[in-house]
Amino acid sequence: MVRISKISKQDIPEEVRKVAEVIENAGYEAYLVGGCVRDLLLGREPKDWDFTTNARPETIVGLFPETYQNNDFGTVGVVNETENERLKVVEVTPYRLESGYSDARRPDSVTFSDTLSEDLKRRDFTMNAIAYSISHETTIDEFDGLRDLEEKRVRAVGQASERFAEDALRILRAVRFAVELGFVIEAETMEAIILNVHNLGRISKERIRDEFVKILNSDSPMQGIVLLEKLGMLQYVAPDLLRGIGVEQNKAHAYHVYEHLLRTLQHAADKKWPLHLRLAALFHDVSKPETRRWSEEKGTWTFHGHEVVGSRVTRKILTGLKFPRETVDLVTNLVRWHMFFSDPDQITLSAVRRTIQNVGKDYIEDLLNLRVCDRIGTGRPKEQPFRFRKYKAMVDEAMRDPISVKMLGIDGRRIMEVTGEKPGPKIGYVLHALLEEVLDDPAKNTAEYLEKQAVELMRLEEHELEKRGEQGKEKREKEEEEALHAIKQKHKVV
Repeated sequence: MVRISKISKQDIPEEVRKVAEVIENAGYEAYLVGGCVRDLLLGREPKDWDFTTNARPETIVGLFPETYQNNDFGTVGVVNETENERLKVVEVTPYRLESGYSDARRPDSVTFSDTLSEDLKRRDFTMNAIAYSISHETTIDEFDGLRDLEEKRVRAVGQASERFAEDALRILRAVRFAVELGFVIEAETMEAIILNVHNLGRISKERIRDEFVKILNSDSPMQGIVLLEKLGMLQYVAPDLLRGIGVEQNKAHAYHVYEHLLRTLQHAADKKWPLHLRLAALFHDVSKPETRRWSEEKGTWTFHGHEVVGSRVTRKILTGLKFPRETVDLVTNLVRWHMFFSDPDQITLSAVRRTIQNVGKDYIEDLLNLRVCDRIGTGRPKEQPFRFRKYKAMVDEAMRDPISVKMLGIDGRRIMEVTGEKPGPKIGYVLHALLEEVLDDPAKNTAEYLEKQAVELMRLEEHELEKRGEQGKEKREKEEEEALHAIKQKHKVV
């Protein structure tokens, strides 16, 4: 059971309290309602604040200096002067009744009501149908939402089938709340979900995407995907995942394709990694079913090209769900290159650099982290074995700017221009001598200083210049050796 917190005025930010005071001082009722009350009772910080009231929209607008209306349901956004994004806008909605949901998405008509009870009974789940009066410090709970919170249960208000017939997105929200809060879905509510799941086909992809993202961003996305599949919802969200159910893999994998994808996703969540990496983890092997072939030679299944096919399928899935173009491109790219060869005993730095080029410097760390998730998803207990740590050290080495004369703000051709010297060994000596100075003081790495110093150095006898050049070369080699040693220590591969 969950320990429910008692709400007091002190739990409510001043900006929110003032909204209630203004409404009540004008002679109207004002109750906090929905997610903010639920979160307060669970001891969580509300993400936003919502009031319901018997005042009409035009009255609410007239009570505050700055407001706006953002939907057809009479909701008024009261704008506060604060830098806190969670308090900048407090939404106030009149008590309302809704009737007719011919598209299973929006009410055909909305009428305003005079009672809180009428408003609460139209809400989706009992945990979201609890109201709180700040001035009276009282909780109004007409549908046993407090008990459902205590018993960690998602239960629809009234008749579950009616609630889901009104707005089919509530079906997805039930799963999202269960996953986010670690709750179970009550039996009657679950039966109603199964009966009404077909109505998800009438919901816009944008709304489905938003709930899907919240499930993925939870601490238990694997549980969320399992629930979506068991309740028949996954076919309306990402049907391509269903093809992996029961598809056996090769000996390197302990799980079938579908479970492997879910476990890979869950490890990304365990690591608190961002959405794009969780999406890549979920879809990285999505095309193994159609690329699977039996190899008589190896005596096992092969999946040649699954990353190429999978990147195209991933793009189709994410585009269909109306994800932003930037997210689609990034996730697709990670899926495309997740099979990079990472045996440090068989590859060169140039091969590592090609991998970095393929995925981009900004996202090579994400690609490496995807490999970590992939490994755990196979059923292996260790996410970063020694060889993989060696590969990561090679990535760091390939990413860093090498300590060489190429880092100088001058080159051999420019030295010849400013000194009048012809091509020959003295040019190389000057470059290495300049490098020694820059290693000691990077601020000297300017064209102006180096050109002036090159003229001075060129006046030295060749043997003296050669000596300085060799000193610079030795210093560079020592600096390079120390830098590479530090990289190896970082990855524990010394």
